Amino acid sequence: MYAVIRTGGKQLRVEEGQTIWVEKLPANEGDVVVFDEVLLVGGETTKVGNPLVNGATVTAKVEKQGKSKKIIVFKYRPKKHYRKKQGHRQPYTRLVIEKINA
Repeated sequence: MYAVIRTGGKQLRVEEGQTIWVEKLPANEGDVVVFDEVLLVGGETTKVGNPLVNGATVTAKVEKQGKSKKIIVFKYRPKKHYRKKQGHRQPYTRLVIEKINA
């Protein structure tokens, strides 16, 4: 059984037991997060939402809060002596999908 959920402005296909990385959620490690924006539930029969599937939820447990690897943002204008170097680490939440309720 699988589901397509919407979180952090993105859509993710998830299955039970799967580990996913999403945009940072306001939860502590060990907390349970319930996603109620379920767009599709698949398995033996497929339920497609319009836009959401009524009564469907996905339950996940917060495994870790962290930051991804650093990326370098380098802006410059040729021949104008303008250079700007900046680093960025995007925060994320690592989740383990526990149950899909359809």
